[in-house]
This record gives sequence, structure tokens and C-alpha cells, in this order.
Amino acid sequence: MLSKLTLMEFRLFVRDMVGPALIVALPVALLLGFGFMPGGTKASGDLAGQSAAEYIASIDVGLVLVVLGFTILPSVVSDYREKGVLRRLGTTPVRPSRLLAAQLLIYAVSAVLVVAMIVLLGNAVFGTPVPGRFGWFVLAVLLGMGALFGIGLVVAAVAPSGRAGSAIGMSLFFPSMLLGGVYIPREKEAAAMRAVGDYTPLGATLKTVRDSWQGLDPRPAQLAALAAYAVVALAAAVKFFRWESR
Repeated sequence: MLSKLTLMEFRLFVRDMVGPALIVALPVALLLGFGFMPGGTKASGDLAGQSAAEYIASIDVGLVLVVLGFTILPSVVSDYREKGVLRRLGTTPVRPSRLLAAQLLIYAVSAVLVVAMIVLLGNAVFGTPVPGRFGWFVLAVLLGMGALFGIGLVVAAVAPSGRAGSAIGMSLFFPSMLLGGVYIPREKEAAAMRAVGDYTPLGATLKTVRDSWQGLDPRPAQLAALAAYAVVALAAAVKFFRWESR
């Protein structure tokens, strides 16, 4: 049942070219833009020793996850609710956990492919090193995916319409970008803002990704925070899932 449901959702995901195009075009455009600017491949003390290309490549990883988790995923599932698709599915043996698992699998595979593309493209075009602690990097990406997608699934589980899902997702997206160190490099943030941002879902994802990329071991507390976000959010999504708008 899960495999059939996942295949059906994957076909719908691919058919709507806006989402797949966005998650590929945005990180690639940012990587090329920063990499080709003057001095884009030189290490910078303002970026903890990373070049602009390497820095934006690591930021791209978190950006892909948060765009998928906070903007695309909630709007797609809540749009199904608004159009009555979920109501019809609710009359079948499909359980909320399986529907949400299918969505999670689709977006997880998409994210892994784009992240791999970012790492390989940066290395091939700008000579950015592959993540120095590769095992930690993979764990950071997976935990970040679980946290950000889990929160997106909570929104998807309860939003009454596609518009509402998008609105709630965007209300989470922009503050996350600010606190997470996307708009302002973490090294230039105020200490208090950095302390808070480092333990937000996106901030913890970006910090652990950057640390592992630079050959450092991520902080256990940040990995634990991401795992906690993921477990709590996924459990909440299943518990509060609604087939119909109320």
C-alpha cells in the first residue's frame, strides 16, 4: 500500500514542474552567483575560513530542506484537503501515517538528490571541498530533514486549504531564515540572536551542516535538538491529521 501510494504521489509531484524546478534552480543560481563573483573561491575570515562558494553551498543545503518542508509540502497536502482528495482517501484503508510517510519519502528523495548535486557542482566548478566529516554531514542532513519536514507535515496535517497551508508555512519560513543565519551570516549576528538561532530547526541544521563540511564534529546538543524536533513533529502530524476541513 505504501509503495503504491508513494508512486502515485511521486507522479503528481513530477507532473507539477514548478516545485521540482524551484528546488533545483534556486540553489544552483545562488551557488553560481556567489561562486563567480570576484574572490568567490578564496577563503574568508568573515565566513569562518570558508570561501563564498563553499559557504553558500552549505547554506543551499538548509535552503533546499526549508523550502521543501515549510513551503511546498504543506501547500500540496492541504490543497488535497481543500479539493476533497483526502476525504475520498479517508474512505479507503489508507491511514494518515502511510499518507504522511509517502509524502516524507518523496520529499526526502528529492532533497537528497539536490543536496548531492550541490556538493558535486560546487566541487566540479569551484573546487569547493566535499564535506570533511562526511558521516556527520549525512546525519546532519537527515536530522535536519526530519525536523523541517516534520514541522511541515504538522502544518499539512491541520491546514484547511492550500492557501492556509502556504500562509502558515511562509509565516514559519521567513523568521527561520532570519534566525537561522541565511539573511545575515552567523558570524555577523549578535551573540544573543546567534544563541537562539543555533537551536531553531533551520539554524541547527545549517550549523551542523557547516561544521561537518569544514571537517568539525557537530555539537551533540544541536543534533539532539534536531532529533527531538523530528520525533515530536512527526508524532504530532500523525495525531492531529484531519481528512477534511472543519
